[in-house]
Amino acid sequence: MRARLLRASLLAAGLCALPVAQADERAFVTNQSAQTVSVVALPQMKVLATLAVPGKPAGVAAAPDGRRVYVSSPEGAFVTVLATDPPAVLRRIALEGGPLGIAVHPSGKPLYVADWYAGRIFVVDPDTGARIAELKTGASPSGLALSPDGSLLASADRDSGQVSLFATADNSLVATVPTGARPFGIGFTPDGAHVLSTDVGADAVTVIDVARRVRRATIAVGERPYAVAFAGGRAFVTNQYAGTVSVIDLATWERIADVPTGEYPEGVAASDDGASVYVANWFDNSLVRIDAATLQVVGEARTGDGPRAFGQFIARVPAP
Repeated sequence: MRARLLRASLLAAGLCALPVAQADERAFVTNQSAQTVSVVALPQMKVLATLAVPGKPAGVAAAPDGRRVYVSSPEGAFVTVLATDPPAVLRRIALEGGPLGIAVHPSGKPLYVADWYAGRIFVVDPDTGARIAELKTGASPSGLALSPDGSLLASADRDSGQVSLFATADNSLVATVPTGARPFGIGFTPDGAHVLSTDVGADAVTVIDVARRVRRATIAVGERPYAVAFAGGRAFVTNQYAGTVSVIDLATWERIADVPTGEYPEGVAASDDGASVYVANWFDNSLVRIDAATLQVVGEARTGDGPRAFGQFIARVPAP
């Protein structure tokens, strides 16, 4: 009764908003061995479609508006543009070398693609496929990440043992910061104050202070860390050989838990509300859902063969 009276009073005052259609989250999981992308409805863990994408697809980046997803194919030397609703292959953007890590600016463009072989990042207009610039990195750039405000681009330069930071306004290199051995995955904390790299050769995570451009901390994790995502004030790091996700408290930089996920976990991404973390298990051909609060695996979907899902593979698809 009290709730009905409160709603009535809000309506009378014009303060009760009409229902708003909610966005629909979907995972676009690159299956490198199968040369497909599995489209999975979240959090239901229901496979909606399987799209053929050649060239051993690995990297993935969802556009901020949720209408497009970009997939890198290292062996095809191109990026495939996907529509999210309905899921479909739209076109390809031809590149050179071995495009792997991929990220899109928070404004929706440009698109950044790391060339694993040539130590560079392509800056691309995703609408036309035109190349705007090329950024020089260290050897074997892998993961790419943009700061929340879009002002900085970070590249994990695996074989140089460093992170390169670029100003997106003019594509200038602003700093290189040493990490542990072979950084591969990378991500900005939600507040943009730090960058975390997953150092495959060191079984550790490097924490970089963005403002000071220096390494702040090194955190031991499981064996062969691959990628990182953030939810609920924590970092979630996939450990390939350990078959776990290490959970790090962002306030203390302490490793607080290791969550068993499946065999050879690689790509990891969080839901928009931070309630769930999703992990692609390369050798298990699965995508699992972790409850970010309880740190328990609470769902699973079958994918194609060899899921990598390297990057931001969750698209928040707007309601029609």
